[in-house]
Formats: sequence, structure tokens, C-alpha cells
Amino acid sequence: MTTALVIGNGESRKNINIPEFARGYDTIGCNAIHRDGAVDYIVCCDRRMVEEAVISQNTKYTEIHVRPDWFHYFRKIRKDRRIKQVPELPYQGKQKQDEPLHWGSGPYAVLLGAVFKYDTVMLIGFDLYSANNKVNNLYKGTVNYAKEDANPVDPSYWVYQIGKVFQYFPETDFVIWNHSDWEMPKLWQRKNVRFESFTKDNH
Repeated sequence: MTTALVIGNGESRKNINIPEFARGYDTIGCNAIHRDGAVDYIVCCDRRMVEEAVISQNTKYTEIHVRPDWFHYFRKIRKDRRIKQVPELPYQGKQKQDEPLHWGSGPYAVLLGAVFKYDTVMLIGFDLYSANNKVNNLYKGTVNYAKEDANPVDPSYWVYQIGKVFQYFPETDFVIWNHSDWEMPKLWQRKNVRFESFTKDNH
């Protein structure tokens, strides 16, 4: 059995010891997670995030998955062999949120875990919602991120897109980790998706 831990940057993971939590698993992170340590794979959709990731001291052995346009620049022109393309979407749709351009790093990171055919893909830090009407991100107020008092991001695209991953990879078991009061979206409620809450042992 193989397991990947996909690490979002929601504030619910603030007090979680990620290296301990991820022990024995492959790790897939998003954007600035390299600031806090190394992971096996990073997904960066914004060019500024790619620029930051490629010069990080913690990405020497990390695959950095980017959009096709950034792939051309960083891999073809700058010859950085760590650079890979994000996966193609497993379906075609007619809505705006179905377009690859409108998929963000979080949904692509979950898709990467599914495409890599892990038996189990665990999600941590995918909060979706804000608890205080301010942006929910561990890196808010830092370079390349929104200000600390910025409004929260509408999570509807994330819910929809990650729901598509769950739908199109029914043989993969997905486990969402969060605090006990977190509510799973109805769109995510499938036989191959389950919720686990943090306990003191997870911290």
C-alpha cells in the first residue's frame, strides 16, 4: 500500500508537526511550503511562486510541477530538470472552473497524488473556509501572498475541482484531515472519501 500526504496551506495545520505526521509517506506541497522544509513534490501555478521555489534551499531534490507556459521557460530555457508539468485534467467540462487555467495549486496537488496512483491520498491544510472573515493561509502577510487583513478567497472552485478528482479516481482512497468542527462539502461525500479529525496525538 502506498500513501501520499498532500499539504495545503490552510491554517488548520499550523500546530501540526508535518515531518512527524508525514513520516513514511511521500509528500506533495503547494507554493511556499518549501519555506518550512523539503517535500518530494511542489505544485506552483503562479510564476512568482515558481521563481521562489526554484531558488529555495529546500528544493534541491524536489520535483516542481508548473503550468505548461512556465514549464517551457524554466525547463526549456533555463534547463532546470526539477521542473515538470502539472497533469492534464481527467475530464473535459464547459464551465469556467473546468478550464486548466482556472485550476490552482491545491486542486492540482490533489490531482498529482491521484495521477501518481497512490493507494491512499491524504489531505491536510485544505480548510476551504475562513473562521474569521479574513484570508485563511499560513503565509498571508508575506511576500507573494495576500495581506493579513485581506478578504477570504471564495472556495467554490476548490470544492468543485477537488471534487472532480475524487469523482474520476474512484479506486483511490482519499482521507481529509482537519479539526473536528470542520465540515466536508456535500460534493466531496463519496465512498472513496473519508474525514479524520486531529487529536492531541497528531500535534
